[in-house]
Amino acid sequence: QVQLVESGGGLVQVGGSLRLSCAAAGRIYSGYSMGWFRQAPGKGREFVASATWSGFTTAYGDSVKGRFTISKDSAKNTVFLQMNSLKPEDTAVYYCAATFGTLARASSQYPYWGQGTQVTVSS
Repeated sequence: QVQLVESGGGLVQVGGSLRLSCAAAGRIYSGYSMGWFRQAPGKGREFVASATWSGFTTAYGDSVKGRFTISKDSAKNTVFLQMNSLKPEDTAVYYCAATFGTLARASSQYPYWGQGTQVTVSS
């Protein structure tokens, strides 16, 4: 069982930056992958980024590639999402997720989810 807690959301102006954190309670083994998703009002859950815990192979959604970076602190069992050059269309609730297996982009592949953190980008 894995519990995930996100933090770091907030209100930021266009072009600004935020860093989201996802702290995992319960051991994250080398076979796990971590993911970030987001959901804007009235829309489905969108893949943002994911990474394997071991080797840290990464993948990004097309809309955030080059602007967002996923990273981790293994000692703290924490995954981060550094978001730069933020746009109004980045406004959403951001969720951290975990799954046992290879790099995954579909939300249905993730059994463990955090509660979400709101990111609002004002123009």
